[in-house]
Amino acid sequence: MTRSDPRSIGRLLVVEGIDGSGKSSVVRRLAARWRRRGLRVEIFREPSDAALGRTALAVGRREPWNSAMLFSLDRILARPRLQRALGRGSIVLQDRSFYSTLAYQGSRLRGPARERLARLQRRIAVAPSRVLWLDVAPREAIRRVGRRGGPRAPVERERELRRVRESYRRMARAPGWIRLDADRPIREVVDEADRRLEGLVGRRRATRRR
Repeated sequence: MTRSDPRSIGRLLVVEGIDGSGKSSVVRRLAARWRRRGLRVEIFREPSDAALGRTALAVGRREPWNSAMLFSLDRILARPRLQRALGRGSIVLQDRSFYSTLAYQGSRLRGPARERLARLQRRIAVAPSRVLWLDVAPREAIRRVGRRGGPRAPVERERELRRVRESYRRMARAPGWIRLDADRPIREVVDEADRRLEGLVGRRRATRRR
């Protein structure tokens, strides 16, 4: 984990995992649960600019470095809004973060370039208080993605997801990461996430959202 910005009085909690792991569902359900308790919760998602994100994905397989730079640009542009939310004292639940860039694009780069990318991300990104890693078997993830219908993205292939999952596995050895078995039903994943974040979120004063 990187050092938290001392100016931030809120909490940034990011949800990571391969495609099909259930990130968006976990974010929505946790946010709804905490809001019912009176907590101020805001939801963010990366990429924040859909057009920029589509361009980054389109060049990802051929040009992983350029793809990573496009995601980094999106991160830089979104940072002021994120910092304002944290400055309001919000609990920010974010679907993906710079760790996605390191897992997807970074895992396609050779050692020196991968290290350079990691250093860059730690300079431009807001450090999360915790990372929830939804760990799911790539075959199950592909099955879930298939239920959505429509064409698959280039990264939504089992071989690609195995590589990305291994990258997450290495990063998850760092302090501040919470691994959740996402092969289970979403309700069970959300229940465990809620329990394991209670010490961080539950002790904060409940504030009604305006």
